[in-house]
This record gives sequence, C-alpha cells and structure tokens, in this order.
Amino acid sequence: MSALLLDTCAVVWAILEPSRLSPKAASALEDPHATIHLLPISVAEVACAVERGRLELNEHWKTWLRRHVQTNGWTYLPIDEEVVEEAYSLPPPFHNDPADRLIVAAARVKRIPVVTGDAKMLAYPHVQTVW
Repeated sequence: MSALLLDTCAVVWAILEPSRLSPKAASALEDPHATIHLLPISVAEVACAVERGRLELNEHWKTWLRRHVQTNGWTYLPIDEEVVEEAYSLPPPFHNDPADRLIVAAARVKRIPVVTGDAKMLAYPHVQTVW
C-alpha cells in the first residue's frame, strides 16, 4: 500500500478544482490502495486563505475541510518533535515558509512523497514529489 502526503494546494485543488491536478497526481489520489495524509498545518493554511479572501467557500472553512477529509478518507499525520526538528534542519537550499518546511519535513521523516503543484517544492531535490 502506498502513502502520500498532500500539500495544502493539492488539498484545495482535489476538493474544489480537480482539473488543476496533474494527471499523475489525480491518478495517485484515485488509487484505491493509496493512503492519503495531510498535516494539521494545512488547516491553518486553509483558514488563513479564507480569512485573506484568497479562497471562497460556501460554508465555514472548518466544516468544509472536516467534511472533505472524512469523505475522502484522508488522515492527519502528527507534527511531532521529529518533524519540527527536520523542518529546521532541511538540507539547503530551502525557502523560509514554515508550512512548506513542515510538509517537506514530514514527508522526509515518514519517507513518503508529497503531492504538490508548488514549484519550489517540486524543485527541491531532497524530497520525493508527485505531480
């Protein structure tokens, strides 16, 4: 069974705009044998995007995200001490976005690929990605 970690952009696109996913990413998410994870930091990123007007939803972001996580059978990975330590020990070069650091770090610690369309993550040679 394969496991994947969703970047926040992949979470939003998988729910609202599946056509924005690459064919490879869409196929990976549709694999019935895949275990799909996200991090709690994606909750904060969705909430901030709504608050800043960058994401419009027809219901409260909390209700929306909880429903879709449950419906899709996704699970949250914890952000534990090991993940935080890895986030701030990533091999250079990596940018300073804390959420991206945590997502990449969790993928590295768990040894699973990140589903992302983020150019910076895709260009980072020290994490496996799916796009």
